[in-house]
Amino acid sequence: MALVCTPQIAIADDELEESFVRASGPGGQNVNKVSTAVQLRFDARRSASLPDAVAVRLMRLAGHRLTQDGVIVINAQRFRSQERNREDARERLAALVAEAAVPPTPRRATRPTLASKKRRLDAKNRRGAVKRMRGGPGED
Repeated sequence: MALVCTPQIAIADDELEESFVRASGPGGQNVNKVSTAVQLRFDARRSASLPDAVAVRLMRLAGHRLTQDGVIVINAQRFRSQERNREDARERLAALVAEAAVPPTPRRATRPTLASKKRRLDAKNRRGAVKRMRGGPGED
């Protein structure tokens, strides 16, 4: 079953690589015996499921989770069960891809209004007057 991130983007299961390791945190004695933490790896650079623009934004968003090879690594150990951690890792990857799928809105250059320019200059004049008044007698 594919991981659905957006209506247009779904990641095939064969592109995801999961490994299970021992977790720290909650679990009692079970934490020493069972590998409940999940390490989910997704090669964003070579993925056929992602458009190029989305892949580039995804790699930028991934931050410290991105390796030098362009692989996104998500560690999930929040829950006590392996299955729940697996779902958590997949949900987090889907959320990251969904965020990267939204193209950034271009910035439109605007100019300050005449009133805001006037307020800025008035504030500068007031501040300058305060500083001029600080000068003691005999200073020029």
